[in-house]
Amino acid sequence: MTASPLLECRLCKAPLGPAVVDLGATPLANSYLTPSQLFDPETYYPLQLHLCDSCALVQLPAVVPAEAIFSQYSYFSSFSTTLLKHCERFVEDVVPRLGLRPADLVMEIASNDGYLLQYFRSAGLDVLGVEPAANVAAVAVEKGVPTVSRFFGRATAADLVKEGRRPRLLVANNVVAHVPDLNDFLAGMALLLADDGTLSLEFHHLLSLVRHAQFDIIYHEHYQYFSLHTITTALAAHGLTVVDAELLTTQGGSLRVYARHAHHAGNPTPEAAERLASIRLAENEVCLAHPSTYHRLADAAAARKVELLSFLVDARKAKRKVVGFGAAAKGNTLLNYAGVSADWIDYCVDSSPHKQGLCLPGSRIPVLPPSRVADTQPDYLLILPWNLRDEVMGQMSHVRSWGGRFVVPAPALEVIA
Repeated sequence: MTASPLLECRLCKAPLGPAVVDLGATPLANSYLTPSQLFDPETYYPLQLHLCDSCALVQLPAVVPAEAIFSQYSYFSSFSTTLLKHCERFVEDVVPRLGLRPADLVMEIASNDGYLLQYFRSAGLDVLGVEPAANVAAVAVEKGVPTVSRFFGRATAADLVKEGRRPRLLVANNVVAHVPDLNDFLAGMALLLADDGTLSLEFHHLLSLVRHAQFDIIYHEHYQYFSLHTITTALAAHGLTVVDAELLTTQGGSLRVYARHAHHAGNPTPEAAERLASIRLAENEVCLAHPSTYHRLADAAAARKVELLSFLVDARKAKRKVVGFGAAAKGNTLLNYAGVSADWIDYCVDSSPHKQGLCLPGSRIPVLPPSRVADTQPDYLLILPWNLRDEVMGQMSHVRSWGGRFVVPAPALEVIA
């Protein structure tokens, strides 16, 4: 693997060694191109995963500042019905679990378009979102979800505390991976959380990434990848204690962690202690702190690349038409790592109007509305957000009416009639 320049761990500041996974150079996974930009060169950045020998945090160097990625953002959470149902279930569970009352404040960091907070608001709770992408925050406000459009850290937390905004429930879903200044972000959460409050974090689980070779989760806006071990270490450094955790199926395998201020944490319940021990055991069995684990991940990524290219070559030889579903960031990692372009996939469809009319970064495959599939009747529909395979196959079931088939690229390439 490639030796790293002078890099230090984002969490513990120890020097980082050589990259343990190298996916080459790719453009930013969410930097979709307008038609006029197709005549311009794209910037490619190294996509290399490093493992800290000291604290075991898996991370990418911050080659791109967060402001370049998140100030204007193309991902709107509310276009996934699977995610919305997940949010409804969370609200139904956590409100009685924590004994939340109408006067209690629920805040979400990286609240996107209000996809989650809308359900807390419907439950009669006071809500406030913090979302750095101004275009996405504006959509949340239109829905009636109060939202502050700022990047989150100590400074934002201090301003909110001055305003008397300290939540009994602070939610940070699918964001702790997205912050280059990790300690500033965690310190801000510790400052903001009410003394008797609970922090709920969700993130893609490093165990799932490794166990199922989900290398396409790796892209530049994911600065770090957490296990229960590393998130526990990171939170403890800021006075927060993990009191429970649970495995989730979202995003191909996520982890939800509950934490409280150390002086209010107490001991986990017997059930929580059992869950925590079980997850730690599973992580230890996979050896998440050992470089050889990630070398095997790199080998699996290379094998997946060959698998996809072989499928596309065979389809081309048979004069079969392939189109993609889902202009997803993970799909862009896969396509760019494999070197796939519009020569191999005619177009990609996406339910979000914010992506339609654009082209995928790197591959430059055009993004069209889902109705285009029925018009052209392709032989194969390649589901790039493989974690939503059931949702997509339900939405696009009419593909079968002309003999079309679905292709799911992970965890191993599968053709489904």
